[in-house]
Amino acid sequence: MIEVNRNGEVWVFAEQHNGQLEDTPIELMSKARHLADTLNVKLAAVLPGDKVKKLGKKLIQYGADKVYLVENSKLKLYQTNSYAKVMYELIHKYKPQIVLYGATVAGRDLAPRIASAVKAGLTADCTDLQIGDHTTVKDNKVHPNLLFQIRPAFGGNIIATIINHDRWPQMATVREGVMSPAESDAKRKGEIIEEKIELTALDLPLEILEEHKRARKVDLKAARIIVAGGAGVGSKDNFQLIWDLANCLGAAPAATRAAVDLGFIDHDHQVGQTGTTVRPSLYIAVGISGQIQHQAGMSQSQKIIAINNDPSAPIFNVAHYKIVGDLNTIVPMMIKAIREKSIKE
Repeated sequence: MIEVNRNGEVWVFAEQHNGQLEDTPIELMSKARHLADTLNVKLAAVLPGDKVKKLGKKLIQYGADKVYLVENSKLKLYQTNSYAKVMYELIHKYKPQIVLYGATVAGRDLAPRIASAVKAGLTADCTDLQIGDHTTVKDNKVHPNLLFQIRPAFGGNIIATIINHDRWPQMATVREGVMSPAESDAKRKGEIIEEKIELTALDLPLEILEEHKRARKVDLKAARIIVAGGAGVGSKDNFQLIWDLANCLGAAPAATRAAVDLGFIDHDHQVGQTGTTVRPSLYIAVGISGQIQHQAGMSQSQKIIAINNDPSAPIFNVAHYKIVGDLNTIVPMMIKAIREKSIKE
């Protein structure tokens, strides 16, 4: 167990693949910067890899005061054991108070291993992080400036706040897309600290011959307009209405988990607690009831238009514009109006 260091830094695991920084650590830097400023401590990124020093400057531009750089040819490809050893040794050396990871495939694999090694807690798939005080019931003791790790629980039906006051570092994985990235500042100054960590054959139990990654069919996080359909659309054939409306608007088609499970569209298009979190300029929800699991992934959209034949549907609680009626009538009317307007222009 790492001793509690209330002056310890806030850390972000800077996930990269093939020398390219992932989006998630950039998103995390914005929230981590706020946490570090609230605690009046430094913000640091941990960057393991091979020939990745150039990424350190980018991390500084996005808010890091320090970058702990560990370059080694054995870190070129991600493996749990080697990356865990890097993080474990740096945590023991510098004793941060908070360590954040993206809830990516690698982050979800790495974070539990490190939590077990340092005998600390870990909260998975957080949607928000805050700093606050907590009083323990047993001894009525106030623990100041703890990390409030906020995430949906019980299938998304409640929002839980998880606190760890005695086993540090406080660690969490954060869902992709829930944090808005800050603007890059080329004038920011920071320090790149090169660390040497010995890696042996025991730290690399696997030999990776080839690595294949399938690109997502749609980049929902980058879409300015999204048209999403739910189970209420009725069928895969009827889901063509969602595609047609999206095509008219130059939008990305999306769906709820229920629509994906029914086979209307594939998982790459799923928005919600178990899909992608989005915040477009315009989100059109068609035939979506709007349970909390879906709202967790789209409620931060700038403008939400909801179309549903149930006036009491939960989606109307977050919608800015509400259309009650049959989507099979309303959506074709919208498509016709948009096309006619385009022709006139």
